Amino acid sequence: MAFSQSRRTCLSVILLLSLGWLPGCQPPQKTAPSEGASGRTVTFGSVLALAGQEEGLGNRMKIGLETALKDQKVQGRSIRLIFKNDYYEPASTQQATQEIIQDKIFLMIGNVGTPTAKVSLPILAAQNIPAVGFFTGSGILRPGKGPIVNYRASYGQEIKAVVQLAIRNGITPQQICAYVQNDSYGMSGLAGLKSAIAAVKGDPAIIQSFEKILAMTGDNPQRNNIGPVGVYARNTPDVVPGYQSIKAWEKNTGAQCRLIVTVGSYSNIARFASHLQQRGEQWIISAVSFTGGDDFILDLEEYGIRDRVIMTHVAPLLDSTLPIVQEARTKLKNEFGHVSLEGYIVGKMTLRILSDIPGEITRESFMQQVARSQFDLGGVTIDFLENNNQGSNLVILSYLTPQGFRTLDPAIFKAMLQ
Repeated sequence: MAFSQSRRTCLSVILLLSLGWLPGCQPPQKTAPSEGASGRTVTFGSVLALAGQEEGLGNRMKIGLETALKDQKVQGRSIRLIFKNDYYEPASTQQATQEIIQDKIFLMIGNVGTPTAKVSLPILAAQNIPAVGFFTGSGILRPGKGPIVNYRASYGQEIKAVVQLAIRNGITPQQICAYVQNDSYGMSGLAGLKSAIAAVKGDPAIIQSFEKILAMTGDNPQRNNIGPVGVYARNTPDVVPGYQSIKAWEKNTGAQCRLIVTVGSYSNIARFASHLQQRGEQWIISAVSFTGGDDFILDLEEYGIRDRVIMTHVAPLLDSTLPIVQEARTKLKNEFGHVSLEGYIVGKMTLRILSDIPGEITRESFMQQVARSQFDLGGVTIDFLENNNQGSNLVILSYLTPQGFRTLDPAIFKAMLQ
């Protein structure tokens, strides 16, 4: 009798354990809730500028992501998106990132900016949260610390393309100057310019001046009046000190700038172009993709700037006939633009990677799938086998026209130099 009772008790315990009814004895979840992939949803977070000086970038990235991921499912789970504003200011980024982690996000997607990424990446790495498709080409994400998945080409690749075009068409390395944001974003661009100038055997004194600027630390250090470089403070409209810095270099060295590589945001770079026009300067200015083609065009039009502006892009141009561009145009409607297109591509890329995971969706399985991903995304090549944590090497050179940015060929660039 004692034996039968003991046997019944043992069987009862086994049954309860199998059903997960005993406290502390629940079978392990296939995907931990802390990873943001519950039975019904996969949660994405995004911290970006939705208000403030550069709100155009954040809001356009947001609409691109939302449109790409709306009503989509992976393994029967819906995609949930949570957005928080950081004003493109690192202090706000830190707080917003810590808050959004409390919402148990699976990954962070589409964050805007380098100085903001510099703050958020260590927080995400500590929680092993993937940082996916951030809107920055900075080297701090290539490869960076923690699980990072880039869509876009680097600023170094963008600037290299501009420098090579200039050199092939008669501009000397000594005639290439820079105007950049005085923070980690601007310095990422300047580092790319230094490498590009060194590759074409530029003046060692100029390269040394770049190195001196890059070695400076702290918040908004005095980087003007050192070499052929002008800087401005993030989220400010002041362009005069940076312009004067470049002019002082011309005067002191007898050199003449012909191409100004800019690494900044749309509002300040457009204002800088306006200042050059008012001063009668014949410099050509180039802008990297982060400048934000859509708002950049609007600001240039407001200032009456119609020419002598070139820009690099890491997503196809808006007049492209590629299927992904046509799909985005149809879905985004009036919100279709350079930044929203990149957001759309990032969303679609992430969805494809998640959908290709052969087993359960976890952060580990997601990063494993990234490492073996190689596919065509409506005409845009995504290849993590060749590029490690960067999916695309696409860089397109364009120039300003009344119809927007259009493909730049050498003949058009030569005409600008006349």
